[in-house]
Amino acid sequence: MRRRLVPLAAALVAAPLLLSACSLGGGIPVEVSGEYGRQPDVRFDSKAEPGDELKIETLVDGEGAEVRKGDLVVASYVGYRWNGAGTKLVANSYTTGKPGAFPSGKLVPGLDKALVGKKVGSRVVALIPPDQGYGDRGDERHQIGPNDSLVYVLDVLAAYGKDAAAKGSPQPLADARLPRVADAGAGRAPRVTVPRTAPPARLQVRTLVQGTGPALRGNRLAVLHFTGVLWRTGEEFYSTWGEGRPAGEIIGVGQDIRAFDEGLVGQRIGSRILLVVPPAWGYGTKGLSHYGIKGNDTLVYVVDILGAH
Repeated sequence: MRRRLVPLAAALVAAPLLLSACSLGGGIPVEVSGEYGRQPDVRFDSKAEPGDELKIETLVDGEGAEVRKGDLVVASYVGYRWNGAGTKLVANSYTTGKPGAFPSGKLVPGLDKALVGKKVGSRVVALIPPDQGYGDRGDERHQIGPNDSLVYVLDVLAAYGKDAAAKGSPQPLADARLPRVADAGAGRAPRVTVPRTAPPARLQVRTLVQGTGPALRGNRLAVLHFTGVLWRTGEEFYSTWGEGRPAGEIIGVGQDIRAFDEGLVGQRIGSRILLVVPPAWGYGTKGLSHYGIKGNDTLVYVVDILGAH
């Protein structure tokens, strides 16, 4: 859901390694050079063809946690399409300074296979044939044509599982006018009980768990677990726990709802935050019918700030 309102700090990565230019084994006709964490130099063999087999090569073996199927993977990357007309760079997270968030288990099959089982701190190269990519339909939004092959070079920065959660010092919440929040255990959305009173007219922000990480800055990729509840009914309308993994959101630049931008920027990584969101700080008078949100609905969010990249 847009502005979907819609683990703890990022997992440790291996120390950067400087790679000399290397032609890859495993039959990948690509030469990659550069330092882990920095934009790689990628050169293709002009006489080669991509072929029809999935090929994956690990250039740097990380020392962090292993990526599990279902994790949200944070990675810096470059992506190329490869077809009869040659190769073209179609995606580059290094130029924006913000990595990508890859929901493993929901990616094209070849990219899923390239990431699952790798360790945080790894640099991975994948040559993905069409039947493991976007197939004969392509993906116009990503500049991928029908039957294009793909080449990705990915620096795996972090992986967050369903059980990732806020970690810090619990903070008392004694205001009876605000919802009560109870922890439901690892991998489950917190339980939210809405009071039988009129909702507040302005955005309410309360810290339920005070994290110990750095303050979340704007224009960063924030990794968040959150649940959203309608004040009107007390019913949940969305939860990242229900999706099976945290979400990656660019916070503080108007790409999310106003409440997330105003209520989360400046909070410490590792914190759990309660947001009570009047319509003007949420989806406005139009609401969001797909999730049952009306134009006059006040929303309640409980947000775990797990990391920022």
